[in-house]
Amino acid sequence: MSKNWVAYIVSFLLLGLSIMLGVTVGTVSISPEVLWNPASDETAANILWNIRMPRVVLAGLVGAALAIAGAAFQGLLRNPLADPYTLGVSSGASVGAVMTLFFGISIPFLGSFTLPVMSMLGALMTMLAVIGFAKLVDRSMKMETVILTGIIFSSFLGSIISLMIALTGEELRQIIGWLLGSVSMRGWPYVQMALPFILIGSFLLWLNRHELNAMLFGEDRARHLGVDVRKRKMVILVGGSVLTGAAVAVSGTIGFVGLVVPHITRMLWGADHRHLLSLSFINGASLLIICDLVSRTIISPTELPIGVITAFIGAPVFAFIFFRQRKGVA
Repeated sequence: MSKNWVAYIVSFLLLGLSIMLGVTVGTVSISPEVLWNPASDETAANILWNIRMPRVVLAGLVGAALAIAGAAFQGLLRNPLADPYTLGVSSGASVGAVMTLFFGISIPFLGSFTLPVMSMLGALMTMLAVIGFAKLVDRSMKMETVILTGIIFSSFLGSIISLMIALTGEELRQIIGWLLGSVSMRGWPYVQMALPFILIGSFLLWLNRHELNAMLFGEDRARHLGVDVRKRKMVILVGGSVLTGAAVAVSGTIGFVGLVVPHITRMLWGADHRHLLSLSFINGASLLIICDLVSRTIISPTELPIGVITAFIGAPVFAFIFFRQRKGVA
């Protein structure tokens, strides 16, 4: 059996296990039997299908979206520290979403999709601004330049969000709770709102898996291999921004998933984007489902924001990657 088959089997088994734990473990323990025999316990079945299952599915979609976007950004920039959070893309998506909530924006022909669309626009504009500014500062776009540019934009956008929070009134609790990152009490409507955008964004990135492999050798080499670098870069940036915007719109800002999952997947199974993107998608879903489970059970009945759990995991991994890179350079 090939290494890739083992990778997919292990990843799907972990995803299945995380889903099973996510829907059965909690303040009220639910027997797995309820999954295939709801009549055995109607109260438990109601909790499982109307509360826990949509929460688990939404956590899985958000984790998958952030992970595959992180894998694509890392491949595009040839930088293992790149992800929607460190590049400031999540902050841009947050500004788009908070503006929608703050001003009560509703685009007539979009309806409930106004929030994710505004979030995606914020993510895309931020990504383009970060790349553009980094190129002005350093044409070679070194790792430090891109990351520092992302931090600069993230800080600036964070101040805009803080200003809107300071000016808001009744929406304060809603905005702050949303910014902390959570998939609690979202329900199936949020799954339906995010799913089409996550599928579209993931498909755009998957279509460019061969081009991402070519870009690992540098843009000039990719051009010699017949890749339309400018066009492909734009498609990848759009795909990553769609994914980030959709994820942030339904769950708030959840950091480091797009950093941790692709890095660990790459270490275990290799850097071939034909498989890295898909494996990151699966493993990102598993990670966030488990993080959400921990966030709602570790100090039950109180829930922690899921972003707290991912930061506890992600910050040390970020430090490890940075340390290893610097030692490697030295």
